Amino acid sequence: MSVVTFGEIMLRLAPEGYLRFTQADRLEATFGGGEANVAVSLAEFGEEAYFVTKLPKNDIGQAAVNSLRKYGVETAKIIRGGNRVGIYFCEKGASQRPSKVIYDRAASSIAQADINDFDWDEIFKGADWFHFTGITPALGGNLPEICLAACKKAKEKNIKISCDLNYRKKLWTKNQARETMSKLAPFVDVCIANEEDASDVFGISAKHSDVTSGKLDTQAYIGVAQELTEKFKFQAVAITLRKSLSASDNLWSGMLYKDGAAYFSKEYPVHIVDRVGGGDSFGAGLIYSMRKGMEPQNIINFAVAASCLKHSIEGDFNMVTVDEVQNLAGGDGSGRVQR
Repeated sequence: MSVVTFGEIMLRLAPEGYLRFTQADRLEATFGGGEANVAVSLAEFGEEAYFVTKLPKNDIGQAAVNSLRKYGVETAKIIRGGNRVGIYFCEKGASQRPSKVIYDRAASSIAQADINDFDWDEIFKGADWFHFTGITPALGGNLPEICLAACKKAKEKNIKISCDLNYRKKLWTKNQARETMSKLAPFVDVCIANEEDASDVFGISAKHSDVTSGKLDTQAYIGVAQELTEKFKFQAVAITLRKSLSASDNLWSGMLYKDGAAYFSKEYPVHIVDRVGGGDSFGAGLIYSMRKGMEPQNIINFAVAASCLKHSIEGDFNMVTVDEVQNLAGGDGSGRVQR
């Protein structure tokens, strides 16, 4: 059985190291995007993972496809058409200077997709899990309806559905997000969020927490997960908990709420190489461990350890193995040379 993820893969253009956009005289070109990142992580874990999108039938579109094939992602269900690959520019922050992302993804192939582009009966053959994020419907056009059609077909086929809320204020307003995601959430089995998403999308906030200052009352997120579960009947809610000491150093943990009980991971002190894709690697770790039938405590331990490792890796993709994740989850976090 396979996992299907659906969304946009973009060309990522970034200055070398920690240079600012205004300093750089060259940009490094790689690829990435929420659901594509999840597919790569799952493929690295040895799972059969399909990424579904629409890309132009040109060399840049093919380069995006090749970037996924390189890591073992199945690309046969990608639709070709349209005129452009979406682009995002990423400036990595350091110390007290935050990272910065600038989007150039308007009128991309996926943003202009038609509902008839995707034959979900065919796409879901052999699948037992479907994953998307709130970024995809936020791209507008027909994508809210396309996501809804995918969710309805997945539910009809008894395929498990996970969704990372992934609110992006540069793509849509909170009211737009709430209206659209409230229609999609009832189909979702596993809801994934960060510290702010439930508040931004559904107005459900954790008391005594201020993400701007990096102060989180982690216990308050039990109430957030309870409210989400009561409202949308989720089978599980997973929340990443990031305490930002600076752009370079965070405290990283997570919580899984399932069957009326909350499970917390250990908290990792993380020195960040690249934080983009941290939430996606968490989602992939969650999907992997749930599909393997792990116990709830082990599920959240695995997901957080996977995302902890991602913060040490350049680019969007989390190129780590199951053994590496399990070693960290088991307590081997010293970073000593492996000989």
